[in-house]
Amino acid sequence: MTTARTVPVTVDMSGDELDAEDAWHAVRRHGLRRLLVDSFVRFRYGDGFTNSRALALQIALGTVPFMLAMTGLAADLDADREAEVVARTIGALTPGSGRQDLLSTAMDPGQTAERAGEIALVLGLVFAVVSMVTAVAQIERGSNRIYGISRDRPALVKYGRAAVLTVVLAAPIGAGFVLLVAGGPFGDAMQQVYGWSDGTDRVWDVGRWPLGLAVTTFTVAVLLDHVPRRRQPGLSWLALGAGVAVVLTMTASALLGLYVKYSETFGGVYGPLAGIMALLLWCYLSSAALFLGTAMAAQLEAMHARVLDPVEEDPGPVRA
Repeated sequence: MTTARTVPVTVDMSGDELDAEDAWHAVRRHGLRRLLVDSFVRFRYGDGFTNSRALALQIALGTVPFMLAMTGLAADLDADREAEVVARTIGALTPGSGRQDLLSTAMDPGQTAERAGEIALVLGLVFAVVSMVTAVAQIERGSNRIYGISRDRPALVKYGRAAVLTVVLAAPIGAGFVLLVAGGPFGDAMQQVYGWSDGTDRVWDVGRWPLGLAVTTFTVAVLLDHVPRRRQPGLSWLALGAGVAVVLTMTASALLGLYVKYSETFGGVYGPLAGIMALLLWCYLSSAALFLGTAMAAQLEAMHARVLDPVEEDPGPVRA
């Protein structure tokens, strides 16, 4: 149950949807520091931490079968070099210590390995799609609570809408994943398999970041536009919250990567589960970043509507 104050649906003076210019004026009028503090308060009282944990589980349940599907794709590809690129990229991202076994299995031309690859591809994609549909539905729940909306859409509408968004956004989500998360291993694989020069690899490493950030920010903005059970401002307004979510995710990912790489205790404590724990932490941090960006977009709209307090008044303790 949310105790965040409901954000009223607002428009500009001409009756049009709010846009980036309106967002900029609202930030200047109320101050960036107050927006950041009140956004975190809205996130907290809108069950942000609870929904972040739930969304993290759904993302993890979708990521693992997606990796399995990509492994199956590598084993099922007829072209050896394309299969090796996919196998090397997925192997570098796969938690655990069996990367060489993964590459050997994916490159095995035998019929048994090819048949196993087909099964892994189909089952992995099915489970990944189901998990991502439920993840989008969880984003609706979390976004509604942050906006002060206590009830979601009816179940059939909620999950049907989530399925449509999953299908429509599959391509930009995949492109953002390849560019931002798998871009480094993909470039290394292209160097090893296709002989990319150092210059080409540097161009790829530099160019993939702005393109990946733009694609991912647009995808998150579309999610924020269609997921909450309310009329949303324009995409340019929502791009502020989406950009904050993406920047927080990339910052948390970089810090987590440094901690896992250089920590002397992380691998020792978790042993063979270190990769899985790193994946779960990444999912949780990414989920929290998404809902923090949502809270910023919501609180900024509330400030524009002169609803400055992000939380409902505390009624005090319930007396028996």
